[in-house]
Amino acid sequence: MYLAQKLGIDDLLISIWISALNVAITFWMAPKIKIKFIKNPYILSVLMMILTLFYFQFTDQIGSVGNRVLGIDKIVLGQLVGLLTMYKGNFLYNFTKKQNHNRTLFPYAKVVFPVGSIIIVSLLFKLFFKL
Repeated sequence: MYLAQKLGIDDLLISIWISALNVAITFWMAPKIKIKFIKNPYILSVLMMILTLFYFQFTDQIGSVGNRVLGIDKIVLGQLVGLLTMYKGNFLYNFTKKQNHNRTLFPYAKVVFPVGSIIIVSLLFKLFFKL
């Protein structure tokens, strides 16, 4: 976050991408875990988001009064938006794959749907809130 702030990138946009990276890592890591409860990628990604928010709280990056959008801290909002957007991108990929008789629409669609969703949401937030 420190480097992004020095480069002039808003905390909301960076936290969206950090959350998206967390979800991507957990979806990759979940099948490799032996514990049945944590093997679910959705539960694991929520746990990862909570750990990330604890880190931001521990380093005093959350809670600044001037760092809010719609009354919510930008980092917390970005983490939630990134998590939900990646979930939606994965859902869209699985939905289109199921509609296409269990075949992908094009090569690397499993990457394009979530990352494309994150790019669209980032651009919308940048334009809507003038970040």
